[in-house]
Amino acid sequence: MSDPINAPFRPRIFSGIQPSGGLTLGNYLGALKRFAALQGGEAETVYCIVDLHAITVWQDPAVLRARIREAAAAFMAAGVDPAQSILFNQSQVSAHAEMAWLFNTVARVGWMYRMTQFKDKAGKNSENASLGLLAYPALMAADILTYQATAVPVGEDQKQHLELTRDIAAKFNHDYGVTHFPITEPLIEGVATRVMSLRDGSKKMSKSDPSDASRINLTDDADAIAQKIRKARTDAEPLPGQVDGLKDRPDARNLVNIYAALTDETPDQVLARFEGQGFGAFKPALAEVAVAALSPITRRMAEFMDDPAQIDAVLADGADRAAAVATPILERTKDIMGLLRTRA
Repeated sequence: MSDPINAPFRPRIFSGIQPSGGLTLGNYLGALKRFAALQGGEAETVYCIVDLHAITVWQDPAVLRARIREAAAAFMAAGVDPAQSILFNQSQVSAHAEMAWLFNTVARVGWMYRMTQFKDKAGKNSENASLGLLAYPALMAADILTYQATAVPVGEDQKQHLELTRDIAAKFNHDYGVTHFPITEPLIEGVATRVMSLRDGSKKMSKSDPSDASRINLTDDADAIAQKIRKARTDAEPLPGQVDGLKDRPDARNLVNIYAALTDETPDQVLARFEGQGFGAFKPALAEVAVAALSPITRRMAEFMDDPAQIDAVLADGADRAAAVATPILERTKDIMGLLRTRA
């Protein structure tokens, strides 16, 4: 955020999560916990439930509405304060869709086909994928640049999309001879920005994994959390004293990283405490800190979900505040591109 190229812009952080249901420990450590920690600093924080992204694949309408509220409840339960941050769902601010179309005219088709996420989701049946799935990164760029966001907290798997956002911003600025959009910087911090599966430390923890034992859900109770950690895949070797000793032990490294992220320690600090011990001692300790961290979130989520009217009020207020920031930026973008405005 201190990059001179972004000096004309107010420091602003933007990020979002899809309302695809079943938020996990990975979502908490890799996103929600970090979102809460970024509040109150020099940068304004804008957090979005990206429901327009969700409909790039078919969604049951009633389920999607429930999942939008569930995601909002998770944000707030994890510590995102609507009084400190702007919290809203994307579809209530039309500037996102309008800016995405403008960026469709800036981005190149080849850029979209190079996105690995499109390849992964479309698979061999890409001809039958929705146009929205292909254009997904342009909408993601619009989400960010509609607020002239100077920084985005991202996981390793989202770096490519942020690079495309930077490309779109740079091309727009160059094509029109302006400094209208910042070259948004990634915020990749922390030991657990990419939390891995409890059943396979080489794969990301995912809510779409067919095995529920592979993940800890934010709705899991204390017994479920403890049981999943107890059954997590490990190896027979004792824990080393330094993180270098975990280089070829992905399952062990994942559990140590989770412990460190939950307790705000470094992996080396955790290993110094457990050096020489096996997982028979480490897993109960990890279960204890996981339950202590997640049980209050689970409880608060349930409380929020019991009052959907409160969630809706928060999202409506957030949408109004988001639109107040986004609309002038969108209108200035149209002016730069030469689109005629005949109404104030």
